[in-house]
Amino acid sequence: MSDRDTTPELWEGVEALWAWLESNRPVSGQEALLLRMLKLSEEVGEVAQAVIGVTGQNPRKGTTHTWEDVQAELCDVVITALMALRTLTPDTREVFDRHLARVMERSLGKS
Repeated sequence: MSDRDTTPELWEGVEALWAWLESNRPVSGQEALLLRMLKLSEEVGEVAQAVIGVTGQNPRKGTTHTWEDVQAELCDVVITALMALRTLTPDTREVFDRHLARVMERSLGKS
């Protein structure tokens, strides 16, 4: 699948999910903003839990996850980060694109 196929769908999805979250939030104001940011930590923790589960590092539980579970949890991190970014700015796509270009320039020497 090329960028041409996913980019509009990605940003439409971000906007739709954000609108849904906003219409279903139990708190508002600064508290809502902080909780949206904290959700990222929860999702990153779920990645760690899945990696521990796939490698069987907890001898009491054994192998409890698959690498597909890890992939799904990583996707949840990305989605949650985009929701947090959208909460901070309606210009989510532009902010992300500018930042990605800066990281590419710094890392790859091109934009």
